[in-house]
Amino acid sequence: QVQLVESGGGWVQAGDSLRLSCAASGMIFSNFIMGWFRQAPGKEREIVASIARTGDITHYADSVKGRFTISRDNAKNTIYLQMNSLQPEDTAVYYCAAKFRFDPEYNYWGQGTQVTASS
Repeated sequence: QVQLVESGGGWVQAGDSLRLSCAASGMIFSNFIMGWFRQAPGKEREIVASIARTGDITHYADSVKGRFTISRDNAKNTIYLQMNSLQPEDTAVYYCAAKFRFDPEYNYWGQGTQVTASS
C-alpha cells in the first residue's frame, strides 16, 4: 500500500532553516503530483507547496514564497521542503501528500512532522 513518511521536523529559532523529507513507497512515484501541507493549532490545513510529476512546475502559498523551496528526486521516491527564514507563524504540523495525476484531490497522506519556530 502507499506509504508516505515525513522526517526532518524540529524546533528552531526564528530565522533558522530546516529541510523536510518525505519518502514514498508502494506507488509509481513519478505518476503522482506531490505537495506539502501544514496545520497550525486551531487553524485549517493549508497547502504550502506542490510539485509536478517531473519537478518542472512548482506552486507556493504566498506566505512562503521566496523562503521555501519544494523539490523531488524521482530516483529516490522522495520530496523535500527546504524552509529558510522560518518564523513563528510557520509553526505547524507539516504533512506530505500525493495526488494521482488525474485525481482532483490529494488522496494519500503522511503522518506529519512538527515544525516549531520560536521567536
